[in-house]
Amino acid sequence: MTDTLKQGLTKVPEIALGFWIIKILATTLGETGGDAVTMSMHLGYAVGTLIFLAVFVAAVIAQIRATRFNPYLYWLTIVATTTVGTTMADFADRSLGIGYAGGTSILILLLGASLAIWHGVEGSVSVNTVATPRTEAFYWVTILFSQTLGTALGDWMADTNGLGFGGGALVFGAVIAVTAAGYYFTRISHVALFWAAFIFTRPLGATVGDLLDKPLALGGLDLSRVGASTVLTVAIILLILVLPQRPGRHPAVQRAN
Repeated sequence: MTDTLKQGLTKVPEIALGFWIIKILATTLGETGGDAVTMSMHLGYAVGTLIFLAVFVAAVIAQIRATRFNPYLYWLTIVATTTVGTTMADFADRSLGIGYAGGTSILILLLGASLAIWHGVEGSVSVNTVATPRTEAFYWVTILFSQTLGTALGDWMADTNGLGFGGGALVFGAVIAVTAAGYYFTRISHVALFWAAFIFTRPLGATVGDLLDKPLALGGLDLSRVGASTVLTVAIILLILVLPQRPGRHPAVQRAN
């Protein structure tokens, strides 16, 4: 049993408004940062995926080995999942020619399988139980699939359905608002609503990121990808400093109290 679990604390932040604000910024950074490497630096989706996958693996290992919650390490790992999710989805959709519908369908199946196996092994997929190495492994694999799915879903909505990046952002923003209303005003499982919100904040960030850095001819603002990524990185660091970053409480300890 880890020191974290003994103390009744999880390895993820307490889920509050600040968490969701930083999460949306992190997913937007994943889009602009991924595009900066694959497009602006002309490295391509395959090389970009390998680079960000290495960063993701290193960050997850560091996160699992950490004995307690570290907000900077946690959010670095989240950003790593968004950047590798961006390049993986783009590689599958564009380089492999799977297409948005095909890529989205495959990722839905992978995400569903990850959640099902996690629940089957641990008995819960609540983030409040993320306090052991095995649970953390399930958590980060599930997040990786959700971030990659979000990228594919955002691109599919913006491009295929003709909504554009701004329209896609409004649609996903509305979905998140409905999910939040379900959390506060219904008895729908809070665990299910958390994962729904977590998944849909990714395509929101993806469409906002595309709105910022895509060419004017494609409906974007044609801002510098590197510049936008830098601003988003600084904003995330400042919010981590300003907003409370407390670890969540393990449910067993909550019941005991």
